[in-house]
Amino acid sequence: MIEITNLPVRRGNVPLRYAKGHFATNHSHINYYIDITFQKTRLSEAKASAYELVSHFINNTPVDTIICLDGTAVLGTCVAEELTKSGFCTLNQHQTIYVLEPEYNANSQMIFRENVIPMIKGKHVLVLMASVTTGFTAKRSIEAIGYYGGYVAGVAALYRAVDEVEGYPVRSIYSVSDLPDYASYDYRECPYCKAGRKIDALVNSFGYSAL
Repeated sequence: MIEITNLPVRRGNVPLRYAKGHFATNHSHINYYIDITFQKTRLSEAKASAYELVSHFINNTPVDTIICLDGTAVLGTCVAEELTKSGFCTLNQHQTIYVLEPEYNANSQMIFRENVIPMIKGKHVLVLMASVTTGFTAKRSIEAIGYYGGYVAGVAALYRAVDEVEGYPVRSIYSVSDLPDYASYDYRECPYCKAGRKIDALVNSFGYSAL
């Protein structure tokens, strides 16, 4: 087990839980694991997170659809409710917000079936993620939205280590400024690996597996 602690700084009722160490993701090696388990699964924290997250949005940005990555469907539903409550404009005829989870093919490419394409084509689509660290996954999502004829309304996450992806600002509750020594490395250039330090855990959007 790795030790999860709470960041002393809080945004409203949304704590940032993290562990420091040597972790491996699909794209890089990182020195912090950001634990967003409860924001994704506990309704009270999802609602609090949505409230804080939407406060970073600009009111004249239309949002018709939210694509939920990293298992953020519960959070995405709360964000949709908060956006609707806050009076954000939508352009679809039902005056509501669609909440979708993507499907992936064998090549890990994001795909959408014919029955949900109308929720993307011609719509303003918000990409919602647990965290944006390298921006690699967010970039693939932006490309998929364009491929299916949608317009990117923005990128949102609980935590971000980059300010923008493909020119789109990343809205978040917490950022790398809250963890100033946060670092992400190409696995071939990881200083921990070069120093012979073993990996503490493999991490992805589902959580971590200690080694």
